[in-house]
Amino acid sequence: MDLTALQSGLDTIWVVLTAAMILLMEGGFALLEAGFVRQKNAVSIIMKVFVDIAFGALIFFFFGFGLMYGKDFAGMIGTSGFFMQGDLSHIDLTISHDTYWLFQCAFVIAVISIVSGAVAERINFHAYILFTVAMTGFIYPIAGHWVWSVGGWLGGLGMIDFAGSATIHALGGFAALAAAMIIGPRIGKFTDKGVANIVPPSNLPLASVGAFILWFGWFGFNSGSTLSATNGAIGHIAVTTMLAAASGCATCILFTMFRYRKSDPPMVINGSLAGLVGITAGCAFVSSAAAILIGAVCGIAMVFATEYLESRRIDDPVGAFAVHGVSGSIGTLAVGLFAQPELIGELGQGYTGLFYGGGFQLLGVQALGLAVIIVWGFGTTWLAFKLIGRFIPTRVSRDEELVGLDVGIHGVPAYSQEHDFIELGQLTREK
Repeated sequence: MDLTALQSGLDTIWVVLTAAMILLMEGGFALLEAGFVRQKNAVSIIMKVFVDIAFGALIFFFFGFGLMYGKDFAGMIGTSGFFMQGDLSHIDLTISHDTYWLFQCAFVIAVISIVSGAVAERINFHAYILFTVAMTGFIYPIAGHWVWSVGGWLGGLGMIDFAGSATIHALGGFAALAAAMIIGPRIGKFTDKGVANIVPPSNLPLASVGAFILWFGWFGFNSGSTLSATNGAIGHIAVTTMLAAASGCATCILFTMFRYRKSDPPMVINGSLAGLVGITAGCAFVSSAAAILIGAVCGIAMVFATEYLESRRIDDPVGAFAVHGVSGSIGTLAVGLFAQPELIGELGQGYTGLFYGGGFQLLGVQALGLAVIIVWGFGTTWLAFKLIGRFIPTRVSRDEELVGLDVGIHGVPAYSQEHDFIELGQLTREK
């Protein structure tokens, strides 16, 4: 076996394994969100995750990948690669196009999963399926083309988003914000005077396990983005990922102790995720010290963002916007401040942050790219839900919401006792 074939084989194994790690994160999303919502809506969360995986993979295969990574047209859109056919010769990698699709498929599934939590406990399941098609087949692929595809206009300007703080997390976070605003808060979440009622999570240990799985999968998310098993930056990427997550978590423990006089478990869980989101753009380009700072800032910002949404009567049951939208934005801008090109060799040539003598050029590009992605994610999601709403309700009925989506929509509860009987329309099942 020659060295080229050996390199290709190693890289293929690496990318497939890290893609599997990212796909395992869907188990993390499922447990996290099921633990954060009320018991009567746990099955509905799991069903949405299955929609994310199944419909997301198929739609991305049919046309999402082509729009994202196909032959470039005017820096805006891909025009080949639909059904993984046509001209993909511009994708020059040591791995096959099929392997590359698998890795990118794991990313697109993660994007739609961000939105899932923000609309938990009240979205119409049919409407969610339609929005999944829109996000995985159009909204995310177009934004991804601008940043990551050969010829994409934001990438051409020099925007750096190594593993997706902007392209995945800020996009998904602001899409989640738009969806939550359109659908409205859960019944009883806010009083007539606008004061937020506390909706206790159904199972914090379950949510914690979900967060640990997400934390584990993030090593595949970030380190796998090298697309090479022999890239010397893998170790550094893993270290910055770990430190940012730990910093976001530790900061939230201390900050909530100071702010609320008690360490708030849901905030602490989301603090670790905020740190992970924040480091995703610059994990390969910033120092370990910068990673700790980024994680800490994201952790604190997440707390304030959560409080702000509630003050505006916007209901986000799992904190999707605060974790992904806010932290993704901070992480994207942080690259323009802390990027050190010597950390990653040729991938960093020409890119230097403001604090390392690079001036405002990279920071300006990062800010422009972030603004474009935010407007695109929020605006297209708003339009998508408005369009869907013209044909079917985007929200469940009041009765369905009160009884819970598990029984009201899916016909089965998450938890039942032996010998319980549940009447579902004209159907009675013995448990």
